[in-house]
Amino acid sequence: MFIKVTQSGARRYAQLVESFRNEDGKPRQRTVCTLGRLEDGGEVDTLIASLQRARGITPTPSPLEGLRFTDSRQAGDVWALSELWRSLGFDDLASAWRRSKTEVDVLSCLRLMVFNRLCDPGSKLGVLRWLQTVALPVGVAKGLPEHQHLLRAMDVLDEYSDTLGARLATLMRPLIDQDLSVVFYDLTTVGVTGQTDLEDDVRAYGRAKSGLVERQFMLSLVQTAEGLPIAHEVHPGNTAEAKTLLPMIRGLLERYPLKRVVLVADRGLLSVSNIEELAKLQTQLKKDGRDVALQYILAVPAARYGDFCEDLKSLSETQAAVQEWCAETKWQGQRLVVAHDPQVAARRGQVRDKTIAELVAMGQQRSDKLDGQDEGKRAKGRPMSDSGTKARFYHAVKDAHMAHVIKVDLKAELFTYAIDEDKKRYLELLDGKLLLVTNTDTPGAEVVQRYKSLADIERGFRVLKSDIEIGPVYHRLPQRIRSHALVCFMALILYRVMRMRLAAAKRTESPSTLLEQLKRIHQQTVQTTDGKTLTGLTEITPAQKSLFAALELTLPTPSDLDKPAL
Repeated sequence: MFIKVTQSGARRYAQLVESFRNEDGKPRQRTVCTLGRLEDGGEVDTLIASLQRARGITPTPSPLEGLRFTDSRQAGDVWALSELWRSLGFDDLASAWRRSKTEVDVLSCLRLMVFNRLCDPGSKLGVLRWLQTVALPVGVAKGLPEHQHLLRAMDVLDEYSDTLGARLATLMRPLIDQDLSVVFYDLTTVGVTGQTDLEDDVRAYGRAKSGLVERQFMLSLVQTAEGLPIAHEVHPGNTAEAKTLLPMIRGLLERYPLKRVVLVADRGLLSVSNIEELAKLQTQLKKDGRDVALQYILAVPAARYGDFCEDLKSLSETQAAVQEWCAETKWQGQRLVVAHDPQVAARRGQVRDKTIAELVAMGQQRSDKLDGQDEGKRAKGRPMSDSGTKARFYHAVKDAHMAHVIKVDLKAELFTYAIDEDKKRYLELLDGKLLLVTNTDTPGAEVVQRYKSLADIERGFRVLKSDIEIGPVYHRLPQRIRSHALVCFMALILYRVMRMRLAAAKRTESPSTLLEQLKRIHQQTVQTTDGKTLTGLTEITPAQKSLFAALELTLPTPSDLDKPAL
């Protein structure tokens, strides 16, 4: 007799079959009985166990029977960031605070806070919650930190910020072109919380990027033409943008042995005094024996100045208004590049004309109502006064950013306003124009293209505010705010390096998408019936392997990760 397996639909059955010879002596088979369905815990398993007991044999349970999955932690994203950190040599940053007497593992705390910003940004308490859900690579942290350890580490980072910045610059030098370095500089505002006032507080009320007056601090950022951030600085929230330019240039030249710097910056950083100071700095560098060519491409806030009218008229008369063009002239003895985009000009003109028409209609309606009141006509609502109407209309004009075109006479006894036609014509002349002052000898079209690349630093600020979530900041101590900015800055460096490597590998994923895909690689922990605990990684898919290859990073193995403490 033997066991035969048959199938009916999706189910399999075990049958006891007997071989025999019929009356003609030919071999045949017949089913003695059906033992039952083949499945875990089915009739066949029960029969086998009964037969084993009948023979005095203790049934041996399946090694998978009673298997328990006790833990599952994200591993792929943290592993990739750890390997990237190691490949950039960032572990050497610990030499910056080697004289510190703190017993806190500052490097481990810094690493974990930076990784958290990219994987699951949150508060410092959020870092501790996040650590309970991830499998850390071996050696990344010597024991999990507590909240006080993270705060103490931030204090040390700020205390040794100058040394740390110099060490970070040294590690990043291989990634920067020393002979010709185009750097982009811009500032943004970061919201903060709290109402207390502290000594040397960087939280101050100023005009935010939203246009509202908020309590904030300002963050300046320098990045290369390739999009790599190389310097940052925290300023009080009411700092004038133009005043930050020269200190940034001096700090950049101290930390990087650049041979030529082409600074590209936006309108808020241009002032005549800045241009003069840049020329003085160039002269001083030559006296100090430093062979550095200091050049710049700065956008001109033309609406603030009235001395471009005649030059722009002359240039526009020689160009076709419906086509893009680029021309040059002189301003304050400097080379001025002017570019015109007819589509932008048409769009801005339409928006401004619509806004002015709406405000004029509002002003006319209120003026008619005031005239009607003077004539004794009754109208719905409360009676209007000239002073109240002037104030409300002025604020409406100001909120629409048209106070330089629509002039409200606040000193007049009666409500009156007028449109400054000269200012309106000047703004129409500026529509679609980009004015750039530069001391380079680069062709005008290339000057314009380099300035337009400044949009990439704006994307860097968006990454800081969305993916890395730099704000709002809940710290109140100045040193903690500066350290928080440093953590976010280093997270941005890793983000941009990932982006550069993905682009070099001709991959279209963003770093955020990449980390989401690698986050699916988990460390699984199971416990067998005999009490053994086993750990392993979920299978790495070909798509995930290709991402590691694009980042030039090695794949994780189970032995590379710390075992969870159960």
